[in-house]
Amino acid sequence: MMFKNELDKPIIIVEELTKIYKMDSIELKALLNVSFNVYPGEFVSVMGPSGSGKSTLMNLLGCLDTPTSGRYFLDQQDVSKLKDNTLAAFRNKKIGFVFQNFNLLPKLDAFQNVELPLIYAGVSRAERYEIVKKLLKKVGLEDRIHHRPNQLSGGQTQRVAIARALVNNPSIILADEPTGNLDTHSGEEIMQIFQTLNDEGKTIILVTHEHDISLHTKRIIHFRDGQLVGDEKVENPVRAEDILQDYAKQKEKQELEESHLSPRN
Repeated sequence: MMFKNELDKPIIIVEELTKIYKMDSIELKALLNVSFNVYPGEFVSVMGPSGSGKSTLMNLLGCLDTPTSGRYFLDQQDVSKLKDNTLAAFRNKKIGFVFQNFNLLPKLDAFQNVELPLIYAGVSRAERYEIVKKLLKKVGLEDRIHHRPNQLSGGQTQRVAIARALVNNPSIILADEPTGNLDTHSGEEIMQIFQTLNDEGKTIILVTHEHDISLHTKRIIHFRDGQLVGDEKVENPVRAEDILQDYAKQKEKQELEESHLSPRN
């Protein structure tokens, strides 16, 4: 197939992807004949009830598991043909992961958690310092670089996780319920970061069970019983920046009202 330019090429091609888990004589069909494409710069949310196949799909897209049948092309590469060592290197280069439970190392501070993948990649200390400092500033944590996860709020901890996901400058970010453990305000702050990254050209696939969160993305894919049952475009995605501005105005109004009600000396 001929393409006019790189943006015409799907960065992800999923063809008849099936995943069946076998336990003795029992077969669990987690994913059945799923096919879709994702193009560079898309922001896609994956929705569905528990057991619908969302997590299985993310594991396959993240090259953390292999399909029972079907094919998966990531950036024009047939992932099924890659050997383990090559696959791990390819995954680390192409994909950044963000998880609901953050998956940070508790004994390391924010800087060290973000830095770790660069150490494994053999990046020099001076270059690591510049990259990590820039990324933590990007997610609004330049004043928290030496705080450990237990010294940070949930939203701040997730920001560290996002910075770590960006550290190798991946083509794709896979986020599995990234706002699931956060309050509404913190969730909006995280979605603002994702929307900014998407505005800058990052391709993002986000699993969520929250309809309000999915409306921040540009496309929603629906799963049920291991099958793709819907694929819709979001015409006017909700902008987290607008919601955060509304929160700020409401807070300012409330503080003003409280100040008028408080007794004067």
